[in-house]
Amino acid sequence: MITVDEARATLFDLAGTMPVEQVPLIEACGRVLAHPVTAGRDQPPFAASSMDGYAVKTAEVQQHAMFKVIGEAAAGRRFDGALGAGQAVRIFTGSPMPEGADFVVIQEDVNRTGDLITVVNEPGSHDNVRPLGGDFRAGLTVPAPRLLRPNDLALLAAMNIDRVPVHRKPVVALISTGDELVMPGDTPGPDQIIASNAFALKALFEEAGAQVRLLPIAPDSIGALTMAFGLAEGADLIVTIGGASVGDHDLVGRVAETLGMERAFYKVKMRPGKPLMAGRLNGAAMVGLPGNPVSAIVCGHVFVVPMIRSMLGLGAQAPVLKRAELATDLPANGPREHYMRAEVNDQGWIGAADDQDSSFLTILAGSNALLRRPCNDPARAAGEVVEYLPI
Repeated sequence: MITVDEARATLFDLAGTMPVEQVPLIEACGRVLAHPVTAGRDQPPFAASSMDGYAVKTAEVQQHAMFKVIGEAAAGRRFDGALGAGQAVRIFTGSPMPEGADFVVIQEDVNRTGDLITVVNEPGSHDNVRPLGGDFRAGLTVPAPRLLRPNDLALLAAMNIDRVPVHRKPVVALISTGDELVMPGDTPGPDQIIASNAFALKALFEEAGAQVRLLPIAPDSIGALTMAFGLAEGADLIVTIGGASVGDHDLVGRVAETLGMERAFYKVKMRPGKPLMAGRLNGAAMVGLPGNPVSAIVCGHVFVVPMIRSMLGLGAQAPVLKRAELATDLPANGPREHYMRAEVNDQGWIGAADDQDSSFLTILAGSNALLRRPCNDPARAAGEVVEYLPI
C-alpha cells in the first residue's frame, strides 16, 4: 500500500492540464482563466461626478457663493462647452465633468431659483469627483490561473474584454458497477440496492469544474464492463465505482487491463477508501473508487477533486485543511490515515461521529467535515487542535 500523499502525487502525474479555449464572457463564470488578460482602457475613461449636484470651479466654492447654471451633464451625455467664472453645470452621478470644472457641490447644499444657484451649506473639502482612471488604468492585468467568480466578470467587462481564454472543462465518465445496483426510481429486487454514490460524485465533480457523463450501471460481467469502457471513450478521466477490489466478482481492474490499462497503483494506506486503483486507459486517466458509498465519496474529496483542479490549471495541490479544537476525546488511530466524518459547530469546535461505518450515508449527510487522523496518531484529548477538510 502507498500513502495518501504518494497516491495523490501519482494521480496528478496521470492528469494533464486541459487545453485552452475562448469562451464568451457571459459563459466564463466558474471557469479557470488560462492566460493573463489586460485592460485596453481606463476606468472611468473620464473624470466623473460621484454625486448629483452642480459642477463648478474649486477656487470659487464657498458658502453663500452664487453661480449661473449654463447647462446640464448626464450619464452618457456630457456638457459640450467650457465652464467660465461664476458658472455651474447641473450634473448627475457618473456624468463626465465639464471642461474647467473640478468640484461638485451636492444638490442638498444648494438652493436654485431659475438659472441661479446659491451654496447654502458649507460645501466641505471633498470634491465629489472620480478621477480619470481612478479604478484602473489601461494596462491593468488580471493574472492567471484564476477561478473566475461573478465579481471578476464585472471587472473583465469594464476592461472591455468580451471573450476569455479558459481551460477546457475536463470530461469525466462516471461508471457505477455491480449486479446489486439499480437506479433511483426503479424497483429493486430482493437482493439489490439503489445506486447512490454516482449522484454525489457527479455533483461534487461538476462543482469542482468538470463536465460529467453519468454512464449506465455496468453489471458484474466482462461484456458489460467492456461496453461501459467503450461508452467512456473520449473522456479525459474515467472514474469507476465499485468492483476494484480482489473478490471473484470484482472485475473492473481485470477488464481494464485487457483493454490496455497501465496500472499505476492499487490500495492506499487510508480509511475509508483502501481499495483505490489508478492508471491510464487509452490516453485517459482512470481512477477506480471503492464501492462503499462513504469510501467512494471521501476518495472523491481527497483524490479526484484535486485531480480535476489540476486538470483545470489550478495547480497540483492537496486539499486545504483547516484546524479546530476537539469537542471530545479521540482514541489512538491505527496504521492507516483516517478521514472521519465530523461536524464543526457554530463555536468552531469539531466532533467526530460515533459510528464511522463506511456504508452509513446518514452520518455523511449530517457531517460538514472530514477529520484527518495521521497514521498511528496517538489518542487526542478534548481541546487539542486537529486538522479537517470541509465538505
